[in-house]
Amino acid sequence: MLLGLTAEGKMWLGFLLTVLLCSSLEAQENPFTINNVHMVILPGQEVTNGDNLTLQCVVDISTTAHVQPQRWMLFYKDDVLFYNVSSTESVESYFIPQARVYNAGTYKCTVILNNKMKTTSDHEVLVKGVSSPRVTLDKKEAVEGGIVTVNCSVPEEKAPVHFTVEKVELDRKGGKQKRKTSQNQNFVTLEFTVEEKDHVIYFLCTASIAFGMNMETSATTRSDLVTVRESFSNPKFHVIPRGPIVEGKKMDITCSIQVTHMATAFPEIIIQKDKMIVAHSKHNSRATYSLMATVEHSGNYTCKVETSRISKVSSIVVNITELFSKPKLESSATRLDQGESLNLWCSIPGAPEANFTIQKGDMTVSWFQNFTKQASEWDSGAYTCVAGIGKVLKKSNTVQITVCEMLSKPRIFYESTSEVIKGQTIEVKCQSINGTSPISYRLVRTSGTSKGHNVSSNEPAVFKDNPTEDTEYHCVARNCHSHPEIHSDLLSVKVIAPVDKVYISILSDKMVESGKELVLRCFTNEASVPITYKFYREKEVRPFYETTVNKTQAIWHKTQASMEQDGQYYCTASNRANPAQTVLRSNVLTVRVFLAPWKKGLIAVVVIVVIIAISVLGARCYFQKKAKAKQIPVEMSRPAVPLLTSNNEKMSDSSTQANRPYDYSEDIGNHAMKPVNENRAERLSSDVEYTEVEVTSPEPHEGLGRKGTETVYTEIRKANPGRQPPWSQTQPDPQNQNLQHLNSNQFSDVSDADTV
Repeated sequence: MLLGLTAEGKMWLGFLLTVLLCSSLEAQENPFTINNVHMVILPGQEVTNGDNLTLQCVVDISTTAHVQPQRWMLFYKDDVLFYNVSSTESVESYFIPQARVYNAGTYKCTVILNNKMKTTSDHEVLVKGVSSPRVTLDKKEAVEGGIVTVNCSVPEEKAPVHFTVEKVELDRKGGKQKRKTSQNQNFVTLEFTVEEKDHVIYFLCTASIAFGMNMETSATTRSDLVTVRESFSNPKFHVIPRGPIVEGKKMDITCSIQVTHMATAFPEIIIQKDKMIVAHSKHNSRATYSLMATVEHSGNYTCKVETSRISKVSSIVVNITELFSKPKLESSATRLDQGESLNLWCSIPGAPEANFTIQKGDMTVSWFQNFTKQASEWDSGAYTCVAGIGKVLKKSNTVQITVCEMLSKPRIFYESTSEVIKGQTIEVKCQSINGTSPISYRLVRTSGTSKGHNVSSNEPAVFKDNPTEDTEYHCVARNCHSHPEIHSDLLSVKVIAPVDKVYISILSDKMVESGKELVLRCFTNEASVPITYKFYREKEVRPFYETTVNKTQAIWHKTQASMEQDGQYYCTASNRANPAQTVLRSNVLTVRVFLAPWKKGLIAVVVIVVIIAISVLGARCYFQKKAKAKQIPVEMSRPAVPLLTSNNEKMSDSSTQANRPYDYSEDIGNHAMKPVNENRAERLSSDVEYTEVEVTSPEPHEGLGRKGTETVYTEIRKANPGRQPPWSQTQPDPQNQNLQHLNSNQFSDVSDADTV
């Protein structure tokens, strides 16, 4: 069995052996089959803790070989390989002696033969119960307040284990339990404090182990007995003298204990009366409270003896007989005006002979039973009486005497370096220099409202108020004196109201006719005057009108409005109550200025006249330009008409005048010509004749050797009968020939020509 290997090591070793075995068996060619594999658990799947447990893996293999083949049989717990064996037997076993809780789990078996494998179903094994724990103690005798160490273990089991340890007093039910789970060990060590009520104690230990959803618990094991010794005895009281105690006697109250040699520390002794500690001792076995007995010392006394862990208590009641009753102090009055008589007297019920003193605080004011004087302010205070018989002194009740000094006339004032702005908080102060405090002040306004304030000294009473208008104040003061209330003088407070709303309006309709009156009004609420008003046009930085008046409104007047006044307006207003950086702005007012109807008509007439004049001038210019445009092409065409002979020969230019047409002007190059209408009638009356002329001219883009012949029709007008042509014969000019060139069968209309 591979007991020394971990689960992981076992798994890898089994895998390696399986591979080797399979490779060695591959050469065998005998056929085989695994018919069945199952597991047998003895004595059963549920066993008691400590019983033996056997796991059997049974396999049924069929083969043609004469002997059973070698196979591997693998055992698993909770899917982890923990044992494997190579065998030819049909049954292999794994023995677990004295099964424990940690042996519980799910088991299965796998058989591997060559390349065939078969696994059994899962078998769950339960181990019931836990082995009984062992309990050991570090001592069998302990002292009160000491420590006992308890060790509880289950050596046969594996962690985690949950332990429950209980301390039990012999012959007493119940005890103090402690629970602890040990995650890595199968034992725990716990410490228990021995208490003052413990005498003989022992300890009980129980172990529990969780397995899945199940919890197995062991039987309870009892430890040996532990004897407890007292570290010190219960405290005891001793009162001296014994028997009845009368006031004036010396009395000792003592508390004592006995301390054993086993005590780890010396206890502290404390004597208390009610909750007040009257005596204590830290390094002695007793504590004593010594005093002269009075009736106030009667009562319950407690003695506590304590260490860090142990505390023991005992009590005693002490009764003391009263020698005489407590004195009583009385007064004719507890509240007196200055100058009245103060009377005090002290008495004891039964009127025994005693010594009396009357005291004010710690100062004795009288050695007699009575005290009388004329009261002053300094006599105020707490008075008591002390009566004594022998060594016994008793203090009376306390009488509080108050002597009141009359108040002086209160002064009323307020602190302000400038005018009071409406809504601003001011502090009005009232003060009476003389007079017994506490003093009650009341501030009264002219409206009838008032505010109260109490001052425990002669300091001024401060009242805060927010006046909204001019107001008069006076204050009323009183104290414990019997004199009625005292009134101060009147205090006048002038309040200025800031501008908080500004409006702008127009005194007529917002649509103003040009030339009519325009009046703008800027006004505010009930603000204090003088007020500075500024009128602005929208989007302009500087005001166009500014004034300071003692009114809540300002007027800007324009006698005759023009179109320049059309636009948006607003105004601002401020007075001395407004902060310098705060300027209130009004609403925006839109003013529209329109022209009068007669002005609109006059403008319309002027516009129409101008339009007509412009139209007439434009038409005249147009017709003149059109006439000039017709005359220019006629004059320009005259010198361009060549005269040709019928045989196509070029005529010689007899003179310079031969190239000038009739009525030619030297200014034709500048487009200056004679009036067109001069000879229009006679030209229209002339007969027109057409002459066919053949013209031979060179091509414009070819050499001089090439020539063409064209037929040109020239319009010839007859000259007036009484007019002679400027020349007798003409010849064609080669320079103008190209300008007068026409296509075949074209007509050239030469205007204003008499002869060609």
